Amino acid sequence: MYESIRIAKAVPYFIDLHVERLQKSADIIGLEHTWDSAQIKTSIEELIESVEEETYNLKMLLIGERSPENAQLIILPLAPRFPEKKWYKTGVKVITQNHERPFPNAKSLNMLPSYIAYREAKKSDAYDALLIDREGNLLEGTRTNLFAIKDRTLITPPTDRVLEGVTRKLVMHVANENKYTIEEHDISLSDLDQFDGLFITSTSSKILPIRQVDKQEIGKPCDALKELMDLFRNFLEESNGTF
Repeated sequence: MYESIRIAKAVPYFIDLHVERLQKSADIIGLEHTWDSAQIKTSIEELIESVEEETYNLKMLLIGERSPENAQLIILPLAPRFPEKKWYKTGVKVITQNHERPFPNAKSLNMLPSYIAYREAKKSDAYDALLIDREGNLLEGTRTNLFAIKDRTLITPPTDRVLEGVTRKLVMHVANENKYTIEEHDISLSDLDQFDGLFITSTSSKILPIRQVDKQEIGKPCDALKELMDLFRNFLEESNGTF
């Protein structure tokens, strides 16, 4: 299993949510280990104290062994890859790929199909690839969650069918607090023209608008999406990494 945590000004953002999801992912696939949440958080805090940089991403890898006592927890700092600033105004291009992840609520290192989909996205000069199920419904990106927006309603695929991203959860919280409506149901690739916009979320990208899916133009962010982006940006600044 793995998790990525944003570190800003030496503060780990939403550490409790990330550690909770790491533990949940391990439970889903039956990865037994002896690390409790307090030990994981202490290890993260000790590493942060030893890193001179103030802003970076921190990756946790939880690797199972034959016995729980031998399971390994590896934590390492990585240079973040943030989207270009202009993309928040213009949106990004994405492509689609047919794939349904097994155990979608588990953030596991079994990523070969997602890696291949992401590689195809890079070949097409796209930011990410959106995964499609056998009925033609969009699920999520290879490393992002997906939302559609219509007026002040957000539509996102059902939680039990995708990875419940930490940023996804926080965006839904901010939307609820600011009189947006949230619906969880399928988003068909054939129905994209019914929405005012699409966007993806992740720890590094936050809320990133989509301007094009394959060859279909979506357009620039609508007013309700731009407002939500501002609200979420303010939430992150005021939260100081806690929720």
